[in-house]
Amino acid sequence: MEYSLKDTIKAFLRENNLEEKIMQVRLKASWEKLVGKTISNHTTKLYLKNKKLYVSFGSAVIKDELSYAKSKMIQHLNQELGEEVINEIIIT
Repeated sequence: MEYSLKDTIKAFLRENNLEEKIMQVRLKASWEKLVGKTISNHTTKLYLKNKKLYVSFGSAVIKDELSYAKSKMIQHLNQELGEEVINEIIIT
């Protein structure tokens, strides 16, 4: 049975518990691309757990502004990541 290189790499990452770590790196890069450098610099925590993206900010103003754009951010991040990784954003 033949496997594509993509499938082989995915299997390797999954077997070695690296899939989540790779996704975290991709997520951080996608986050900065989505919100820009300034807001990214004010992001104090950004992590993914059980398809929920937890985000904390050092600014209450940014926290309030982005709370209104959650669904759009989910859509853009999932599109950027190429799969449905996030189904909810929790801003703390």
